[in-house]
Formats: sequence, structure tokens, C-alpha cells
Amino acid sequence: MPKASIKRLIECKKKDLINLVLDIEKYPEFIPFCYNAKIYEKEEAKSSTKIIADLTIGKGPFKDTYKSDVLYNKHESSILVKNIDGPLNHLSNKWLFIEQNNQTKIIFDIDFEIKNKFLNTVMEASFKFGVEKIADAFQKRAEDLFSNAKD
Repeated sequence: MPKASIKRLIECKKKDLINLVLDIEKYPEFIPFCYNAKIYEKEEAKSSTKIIADLTIGKGPFKDTYKSDVLYNKHESSILVKNIDGPLNHLSNKWLFIEQNNQTKIIFDIDFEIKNKFLNTVMEASFKFGVEKIADAFQKRAEDLFSNAKD
């Protein structure tokens, strides 16, 4: 199973970054390999937010949609994503947000396995590169949206 851990320090408030990650339907605007996103359910509670959403991802001729369960834990400032349905045997990713002097440290851990063994092997070869590109896209989006707010 491909696994990766990415750490970034972004000049942005923690709350803004969390809202950016939870704004799933905007992913196709800035995330590479993401073609469509749809939220089906969103439940707000005092200590958490739960979202059920679809993402259509792919590269080249390979495109597929998977359904995920997204849980934002407000006390831990973390977001945990697990797959429910789709082309993945397993998906687990966790975002952890730590505010440090008007900057936010993000720790993003991901591991997954695609049901199709051939595609899984292909993805393993370019997985780290793809995850870095996605992290770059989130960082650039945050800088574009929130660095102007400081001016």
C-alpha cells in the first residue's frame, strides 16, 4: 500500500486552512487529478463535523469516483478521511493542524490501496510525487486566498 507523510508550514490561520480542506466541492478548481467533488451529507455537532462526499480522481485515461467519510474533530484540530465505496480497498488520510504565530503547521498522512492491482502498482511508482503536488496545490490555494486578507 502506498503511504506518505507530508509536513508544511503555511502562513495562514489554522481555522482558514481547516475550512479550505473541508470545502471539498471546490477541490476540482485547484487540486491536480481531481475532476469532480460532491458533498452528500454534512452534519455539524458541537465537537465535530461529519461529511459524506464523492471525489472523482484520475490521471490520463484512468478516472474513478470514490465515496469518503470525512470527520473533523474540532478539539484535536484534525480531519480523518476513510473510504466508504469506490475503486479503493483502503484509504486513510489524516490532517493535523497546529497554529504557530499566525502560521499553521500541517501534517498530512495518507495510505491507500486501489482494488485494481495493476493500477495500484502504477500508482506506487508516482505516489509520492502526486501527494507532493496535492500538498503544493493546497498550500498555493491557501496563500492565494489568505495572504491577500493580511494586506
